[in-house]
Amino acid sequence: MSAPSSEHLRDHEVITRIGVLGAGSWGTALAKLLADKGYPVQIWAYESDVVRAINEEHENAAYLPGFKLPDNLTATGSIKDAVSDKDMILSVSPSHVLRHVMSEAAPYIPVGVPIVSASKGIENDTLLLVSEILEEVLPIRCHPYLAYLSGPSFAKEVAANMPTLVVIASYSANLAEKIQHTFMTDTFRAYTSHDVIGVECGGALKNVIAIGAGAVSGMGLQHNSMAAMITRGLNEITRLAVRKGANPLTLAGLAGMGDLVLTCTGGLSRNRTVGVKLGQGQTIEEILAEMKMVAEGVRTSRSVYDLSRKLQVEMPICEQVYHVLHEGRPAAEAVRQLLARDPKQEMRFYD
Repeated sequence: MSAPSSEHLRDHEVITRIGVLGAGSWGTALAKLLADKGYPVQIWAYESDVVRAINEEHENAAYLPGFKLPDNLTATGSIKDAVSDKDMILSVSPSHVLRHVMSEAAPYIPVGVPIVSASKGIENDTLLLVSEILEEVLPIRCHPYLAYLSGPSFAKEVAANMPTLVVIASYSANLAEKIQHTFMTDTFRAYTSHDVIGVECGGALKNVIAIGAGAVSGMGLQHNSMAAMITRGLNEITRLAVRKGANPLTLAGLAGMGDLVLTCTGGLSRNRTVGVKLGQGQTIEEILAEMKMVAEGVRTSRSVYDLSRKLQVEMPICEQVYHVLHEGRPAAEAVRQLLARDPKQEMRFYD
């Protein structure tokens, strides 16, 4: 894709009103960050009780409890209202509903408005990354204004103004820099990248590895095993990303190693939590029945399994996570199978 000219970006040079699609914990945390900077922010929520709570109680108790939301952050149940008069759109829907939400929003997005995706995942049926889904469902007029936010960032810590570093990826350097300055605060620092595919792969695949890492902890294994899981997991992520055209150095950065370490080791990680419970012997049906929020890695594990086979990329950890989640393989058996594999060279990104 060719980058848009700086002349095109002057269509909406000043960002004054921001619309956010998705009022889960991450969408709400980013909306709060932008509203705290002084931007009028309107967030779309699917649930009417979430809309009411944000507007009347200034709190999203369902998804981000305990955080007072500023008065200039309001909610709506209308996708049209959330995007139609805005200067920037932030898309934070779960990846499995992204196609539907953005298809509904598309006719109402103003010309020349930056569209920033903070969703992570790979669609099950199409095996498309979020960036590829958006390029498919949004009109061509929107494509030059797409950007992607990723990196190690728990929603609760962002909402609490704890120091956080992320990366903004776009095919347009001008657009990435504009969004970078929009998000930057004293505690939230954004870097830019032109490697959209690398940033997207890192954000999606780390969730699958985190389920494996959680299972390691749930089984009572210790630091040696966790270090191996993270390191070899990064190898798998990089191998698939490179096959799709990414720069391998991107996966050594915030969207790769940074997000992977956070999601594999942090107690706030929903994907890690799923893995811990699997390692302790619970079934995936029991685990999901207890969860309100989405663990993206569960769905993405199926996509990664299918995509790795399609692209002929060896991904043994992701393959075992798939078998545990979708075929009932015990976590201990998955570990045994990983350790019993034939000897390999360590670095094999390109074969």
